[in-house]
Amino acid sequence: MGTEFHLTAGSAAEGAYAVDIDPERAGWGYSSLRVLQLPPGGRHGFATGDSEWIVLPLSGGCTVLTDGGEVFELAGRDSVFSGVTDFAYVPRDAHVQLSSGAGGRFALTGARCERRLPARYGPASGVPVELRGTGTCSRQVNNFAAAPPAGADPAYGFACDRLIAVEVLTPGGNWSSYPPHKHDECRPGEESELEEIYYFEVASAHGTDGVGYQRVTPSGHGRGTEVLAEVRSGDAVLIPDGWHGPSIAAPGHTLYYLNVMAGPGATREWLICDHPDHGWIRGTWPEQPVDPRLPLYEAPAAPGADAPGAPDTAALPDAPAGDAR
Repeated sequence: MGTEFHLTAGSAAEGAYAVDIDPERAGWGYSSLRVLQLPPGGRHGFATGDSEWIVLPLSGGCTVLTDGGEVFELAGRDSVFSGVTDFAYVPRDAHVQLSSGAGGRFALTGARCERRLPARYGPASGVPVELRGTGTCSRQVNNFAAAPPAGADPAYGFACDRLIAVEVLTPGGNWSSYPPHKHDECRPGEESELEEIYYFEVASAHGTDGVGYQRVTPSGHGRGTEVLAEVRSGDAVLIPDGWHGPSIAAPGHTLYYLNVMAGPGATREWLICDHPDHGWIRGTWPEQPVDPRLPLYEAPAAPGADAPGAPDTAALPDAPAGDAR
C-alpha cells in the first residue's frame, strides 16, 4: 500500500507513462520522472516544456528525434542489471519523438531549468562506473549525469543545467544510501537543497520477485518526510526533505534504483550532510574489502580504445566526504 511519498507500481501511471511524476504531482519545484513502455514498432512524442530531459533506456533501445533535426540511436541494454547504457539529452522548449523497433522501457529524467543546452548523445563508454563503500555497504554507482565532485574539473561528467541523475546497484544483503544523509538546506559549500526521486527495480531470483526496503526520517526541515517502505519493481519514493537511507537489498536479490535530483541552487552541485548518529560507519570502511560481487558490470570500451572505457573508483576524482549514495 502506497503513501504520499511511496508510490507503488502503477499508482503514478498517467496516459502512456507507467510512472509520471512532475513537480505538481510531487508538490515541489523542479524534479520529474517518467517511465515509458513502448511495444515493438511503438512511437511516442512529447514536448519538453520548461524542463531538460535525459532519455535513459531501462531495457531495449530506441531512436530519439528532436524537432531541431538531431537523431540519436540508443543501443540501450537488456536490463538495468545487464550493463551500462547510452542515453540522450534533450533541451527545454523542444518536441521529441521516441521510436523502438523491438520495443522497450525508457526512463525520462527531467528538471525544470532556465538554460537551453544543446541536444547531445551520451555514450555508454563515457559513463563513470564507481564503487562506493566496503563490506555490506558496498554498492555500484553509474554516474551518467552526476554533478561534478568537489574539486573536480568543471568539464567532468555530463553537463546539464539543473538535472542530476545516477543509477545505483546494491548486491543482495547489502545496504546503500548509507549512512543516512540529507540535502534539504542551502548551506553554501556544505549542503545543497535538492528534491529527489528514487525509482526501484529488483532482480528476481529462483522464480521469485524480489523486494527491498527504503527508509526516510524527518530532519526538522520541509514537510517532515517519513517513509518506511517495502519497495518492489516499478515503485518510486519521493524525498522532498529528510534523512534518507538505508536502501536495503534483500538477500539474493540485487536492488537497482535510479536517482533524479534538482533544486533551486545557483550551482548544480550535490553536497550532502550525514546523519550525526550514523556517519561513524565510514571510519570502518578502510578495514574491509569491497564486496567481491562488484562491479556487476563495467562500462564498455570506447570505439577504438585499447583499454576499458570508463574509469573505476581508483580513476575517479576523490568522492566528497559525505558521498553516501
